[in-house]
Amino acid sequence: MKVLVTGASGYLGGRLCDALLRRGHSVRALVRSTSDISALSSHIEIFYGDVTDYASLLAAFSSCSVVFHLAALVEPWLPDPSKFFSVNVGGLKNVLAAVKETRTVEKLVYTSSFFALGPTDEGIADENQVHHEKFFCTEYEKSKVAADKIALQAASEGVPIVLLYPGVIYGPGKVTAGNVVARMIVERFSGRLPGYIGYGSDKFSFSHVEDVVEGHIAAIEKGEGGNRYLLTGENASFNHVFDMAAVITNTKRPVLNIPLWLIEAYGWLLVFFARITGKLPLISPPTVHVLRHRWEYSCDKAKRELDYRPRSLKEGLVEVLLWLKNSGLITYS
Repeated sequence: MKVLVTGASGYLGGRLCDALLRRGHSVRALVRSTSDISALSSHIEIFYGDVTDYASLLAAFSSCSVVFHLAALVEPWLPDPSKFFSVNVGGLKNVLAAVKETRTVEKLVYTSSFFALGPTDEGIADENQVHHEKFFCTEYEKSKVAADKIALQAASEGVPIVLLYPGVIYGPGKVTAGNVVARMIVERFSGRLPGYIGYGSDKFSFSHVEDVVEGHIAAIEKGEGGNRYLLTGENASFNHVFDMAAVITNTKRPVLNIPLWLIEAYGWLLVFFARITGKLPLISPPTVHVLRHRWEYSCDKAKRELDYRPRSLKEGLVEVLLWLKNSGLITYS
């Protein structure tokens, strides 16, 4: 089967391409001309284009039976927030139009985000939750909510689309905004993050990258068109992550809690310097807004219908910490 992956040079996209190859699929990767493709296998057909360039999508989709649409702009803050909508919303519109025009695509697997469903301050949520839209913590979240509506509308019109909602993706690999757990662990062990973030009231659903990849592949054969599936995992706070990392590495736990108001003030300072230097900040005020809420979800539907089997957070962290140590990114005895 010929499969196309948008966002193939990203953290999740690269892992998905490798897994598809191992299963015998013919894989075509849509990447931008500026993308780092050094980690992609030589057996992958590279196709240069952009989800904001409709003509490039038409050419890339040609003769493909399945399209995985992973390409997205994933950052808590950007100096120009309109980019979130041009890529995350406009890009999806282009993908849907190209699927309809090429007529060879039998299934479109769209990677959304737990942010599209909204915070879960009232309790653990499932795929039936609809974002309240009373507020948005980040422009990224706002763009994913808008894109989600477009995807659901397409499904109602008969487009063979399966919607996937990963949680906070983590695992070995690129230490980027798309792998925030590894990024924060590096900051913690380097001493640049000297304590807990807040008081542990934030809770997220953590998804190991390899589990999310398996969920994507299962969506080809088992995912029903028009259905939503949460590819989430264990619900926990980042404070719990730091505690677990300390136990696994036999190191000391943090001894202080950094209040969110202080982190937000620091975030504003980093945003100020980001506007001058052009380098995106590690922490920004939207990040803190996210941390003031809970994002806990159930993946029971994916377990039932996709045979999704997420590993425990402890098992995943053991792997991540060892990888970070072997890569020289953190040290512990």
